[in-house]
This record gives sequence, C-alpha cells and structure tokens, in this order.
Amino acid sequence: MIAVPTEFARAKVNLFLHVTGKRADGFHLLDSLAVFPAVGDRLSLTLANALDITVTGPFGDGLAAEPNNLVLRAARGFGAAMGREVDFAFRLTKNLPVASGIGGGSADAAAALRLLARHWNCPIPDFLAEPLGADVPVCIVSRPARMGGIGEILSAAPRLPEFGMVLVNPGVAVATPAIFKARGGGFSPMADLPSGWDDAVAMAADLARLSNDLEVPALGMAPVIGTVLAALRADPACLLARMSGSGATCFGIFADADAAAAACATANLARPGWWCWGGAGTGKAD
Repeated sequence: MIAVPTEFARAKVNLFLHVTGKRADGFHLLDSLAVFPAVGDRLSLTLANALDITVTGPFGDGLAAEPNNLVLRAARGFGAAMGREVDFAFRLTKNLPVASGIGGGSADAAAALRLLARHWNCPIPDFLAEPLGADVPVCIVSRPARMGGIGEILSAAPRLPEFGMVLVNPGVAVATPAIFKARGGGFSPMADLPSGWDDAVAMAADLARLSNDLEVPALGMAPVIGTVLAALRADPACLLARMSGSGATCFGIFADADAAAAACATANLARPGWWCWGGAGTGKAD
C-alpha cells in the first residue's frame, strides 16, 4: 500500500493575548504566547486532475460546500509562486470546531503549505503565510512561540514545563472581526515573561496576571463563554481558565495530561452541544 502524505494540523491556543496597538491600515497589534496541544485536524494530499478538497470529520459539514477554503487558497498561492500546476486532491478530517479561536482554518492552511513543500522539495515562500491569516505563520511552525505584530512576528517562547490542557467549545461560532470591532478601551502593554517555568503551577500564576483582551467583548456577544469559564474554574484541579484567541473556545491549565483528561470526562464539562478535549498542553499527537 502506498503511503498518502499527511500533515497534522494542530490547534493553536493563546495562553494570553494583549492588544498593544493599532496600525494605520486598521489591523491590531498583538502580544501573545501560543502553544500547540496534541489535538487537531488531519490533511492528506494525492495527485489528481484538478485542485479539489473533500472535507470529513465531526466538524466537516460547515466547510464541505465552501468554495474558497483556506487549504485551496494556500495551494493556489503556493502553485502561483512556484509556477507549478496544483493538480492535487486534499482530504481534510475536520476534528476542531470552526471559527472557534484555536486557529483551525489557519492550521489547515499551514498544513497544506507544508504538504506541498514536502512534495515539491522546496521551502515555503515567506510571503505566502501572512495574507492567508495572522495565525498562519505560527501554525506553520506549530510549536510554542511568542507572537507579535499582527501575528507574523515570531520569537522564542519561554521554557515551558509539562502541563495538561482542557479545551472546551460551547458550540457557538464567533467572528473575529466583530470581536475586534466590539473591543473598547485602550491598549495593553507587552507582557513581561520570565525565561521559563519549572512547573505548571508557576506558569499558571504568572499567566493569571495577564489577560486575553478579547475575552470581554466576546462575552458580550456570546455569554455562554462565561458559562464555560465558570465550569472550568469549578474544578479544583484547574490552575487557570481563559478564552483562547477571539473565542469561543476556552482552555484550562492542569498539572498534567492525566488530570486534564479526567476533567474533560466529568459531567461538568461533558455537556450536550459542547466539544471538549483534554490531554498534553504541548507535544506531538502522533
């Protein structure tokens, strides 16, 4: 049997997100620490007569009929940059909720770029990622990173300890532009982070002094986010609960992967209509 090239499109979680300013073109400047827990979509590629995509999986229905899927945009852009035909059939297994603040679409686009780079044995052109979305550059590397600019400026993350993470989405999609538009007030400073943390407790304590500046406007548009955060914080083993990105997915930090998996299985989080995952906060899922 011939192996089909496949990439794992890991979820991106913002442990904090400060809005630090606004450019003249209207794009907001950010400071964030992104991590990539062991959960995500899967994307495979085979040769075909024309560019196409098939979407399956628990959250595939909302994307199956979308003609301008980010995976297709990424493939067209890479092909144009290389002067090559993009006669490929992609198969996307959509395990992550759509429009949920954990970079699902961006991770899928990044996975497409990595697949094509492997197939053509060439690097991904630097200029391709940012136009696809602010999260695509960090999703290409899919490892912990400090994000600056509008998301395209990446630097090394602090040394992270082993920790567990629970992700919960209440089944509500929120639009990122609307969240930014609803945001009021001024801007936050860049975070002062240590060089690293020895354990999850220390990391959570430092992160608790920071914030997600999009959480308040998201709560105004989707109050159920508050219900999710309250459910996470009700678990005595949860060290920190916060919304990721522009929502509506929220995360909880736990001491280890086993504690996170156990929390996800409780009736407090395993509610009808909610998507919940618990496991390692960083690391490979393969």
